[in-house]
Amino acid sequence: MTPTHEPGPGEPAEGPGTDVPGPGGRGRSHPPRSRLHEPEGHAQGPLGVPGRLGFQLVLLRRMADHQPGLVEDALHTLGVTRPEMREANRRWQAMSRSPKSRGGLQRYRSVLGPPESDTARRIGDLTCRALTWPVPLWPDLRFEVLTAPGGGVWNEWLVRAPGAAGPVLRTAEDLEPWCCTVDEVARAFPPARPMEGSAPSRWRLGFAAPGPSGPPKQRIAEFTWGLLQRLVE
Repeated sequence: MTPTHEPGPGEPAEGPGTDVPGPGGRGRSHPPRSRLHEPEGHAQGPLGVPGRLGFQLVLLRRMADHQPGLVEDALHTLGVTRPEMREANRRWQAMSRSPKSRGGLQRYRSVLGPPESDTARRIGDLTCRALTWPVPLWPDLRFEVLTAPGGGVWNEWLVRAPGAAGPVLRTAEDLEPWCCTVDEVARAFPPARPMEGSAPSRWRLGFAAPGPSGPPKQRIAEFTWGLLQRLVE
């Protein structure tokens, strides 16, 4: 896991206009800008920043463990600092663990607002609800929450948006970080074996996929919030 750097004595705190090393090691500046398509003057949400912006920071914080370079690029795109990302995640965890916490679905509604879609979905003998919200950082994806008949949250992850074209996945070379979701890899390389992840927001799939040449080889893909992070050979 990549540790998060905390400023020491004499080090400048991160913030807008502060040079932050990018994936290639070059310093660059976070310019003041409208963040995540939120209008100017948008009220702060429960995560300390406007709702959808704050929630995307929660997603990015966990992804930073495997893909710090991509996360740094995303923060630069959003005009957000690493301390803001950590604070949004801290507040989300506090909301989740509080004895007075709302149920899982209400927690998502309080941060993300009304869902873009709310549909019934049949899974086996049960009918559940599938609610989705747009994720501006990944415009071709949606954050989906599946709820049980009693209202409990069954699953929560990123999925491809309806009508959006997914990647063409034929070999292991096509499995680049952040390019595809759990269900896309499972469909491309059947039969995939679901495996336990290292945290509630993480999934692993075991499957066989060919390389640039040669027969298929057993591989394990690791996902965070449903989005591919890396392959483990």
